[in-house]
Amino acid sequence: MQAKSDRARWAGVNATVTRAFVQKTAKEFGDLHTEAKSIWSILDDAHIELVGLQRQVRNLVANAREEGFSVVDHKDGTVRVSQVMNTVKLPTSGEKAKERAQWYADRITDLVGHATEVDASVVRALAASHGNDPYNAGHKAYTSLDEDLLPQALKLIALGGDITAQQRKELTWLWASLTPEGRAQLWATHCDALILAGVLSPTVYTGTNDDGAGRYNVSWPNPHDFLILEEAKAMVVGGYLRGYPDAARNMSHYLSGSGSPVQLDVDRMLNDDAALRQVAAGSIDSAQQEQWRRQALAAFAKSGGKPVAIPVQTAPKGYTHSDGNWYLAVGRANTNTTGTVTVTPGQDGKPHVSLDYQVNVWDRYNWDPGKHAPVGGMNISDADLARLHKTGLAREYSMRGSGSVQHVELTGGPPGGHPHDTTGRIPR
Repeated sequence: MQAKSDRARWAGVNATVTRAFVQKTAKEFGDLHTEAKSIWSILDDAHIELVGLQRQVRNLVANAREEGFSVVDHKDGTVRVSQVMNTVKLPTSGEKAKERAQWYADRITDLVGHATEVDASVVRALAASHGNDPYNAGHKAYTSLDEDLLPQALKLIALGGDITAQQRKELTWLWASLTPEGRAQLWATHCDALILAGVLSPTVYTGTNDDGAGRYNVSWPNPHDFLILEEAKAMVVGGYLRGYPDAARNMSHYLSGSGSPVQLDVDRMLNDDAALRQVAAGSIDSAQQEQWRRQALAAFAKSGGKPVAIPVQTAPKGYTHSDGNWYLAVGRANTNTTGTVTVTPGQDGKPHVSLDYQVNVWDRYNWDPGKHAPVGGMNISDADLARLHKTGLAREYSMRGSGSVQHVELTGGPPGGHPHDTTGRIPR
């Protein structure tokens, strides 16, 4: 319409008025078209994201019920997961069931919070596109929801050390909701802040896989228990003297009775323990690297050759420490690998694919009946040490940690790596 108006030979009294009217009308149609495209892009991105989150929540609820838990939602977006007492598949009543239920509750609540953040992003984007003016459309054009998510993520990153725990969680939600192209933009310039916020934290279950000694502080201690307590204290001293510092430290924390979590030094574990190194290397072997490489290249092709970044994660795997110090400090543990695969256009015209990853380890410090603990030249049965938890003279606790971020080129060769180019070795 505008083109025809410009080509027309206007004359007479209405020439100026009509030409201006056509120009204004054409602009309004253009603005309405721009706003309509923006609305479609925003809602399409949001629909894809929300459907994916809904699927995850439904799967978690189904799995929880399959394991014998009930899931009850609350109006504030949180959920309560508890044991169902009349089910055939009754879970154990110990620490495993407790941690498993809490993990389901936290994970589902986190996904609901993530969905709420997506909804808030949609509201902001639609308001910016519409402009709150019924007579003037097309205030801001959107090609994807990234155009709202990225600025929000940058605002949180700009807080630096003042960022709160809740804001870190919001940053991880924004990271997860970004398109591969949006993630690549953020990762290229702010990977250190993203890592510290926890975008590489495992989302799989990282709780205990056994019940340990059972309920805490439910029995009266007897003279034998106090004797074991004193022997265990002597084991701590002996552990330090014999070069088992982590075994001694973890025993000391058990005897303190606080039950607070302990941070594992995964970098040292990887350096000292061949068993963990072998499992960690196997988790990103050439087959796994090739799978992630193909996945990232598919996203790269879909983006039209723009840089992309995709989050990756391996399934948990159990292993037993081979190093004496770590065997007595942790024993058997679980590990997985989390990371980000990036693809950028290479100078030779070929895509450049790389992986930034970290190794995660977790376990619960407890004692298994039928075994013995030879620490510091002394040998006490695990049953005796476990009873200290039941009598309140000691307390079991969780252990978790992540290694420094490593970098490897996904060329199809053997796994390897060096400290991350941008962030270096980040202590955990």
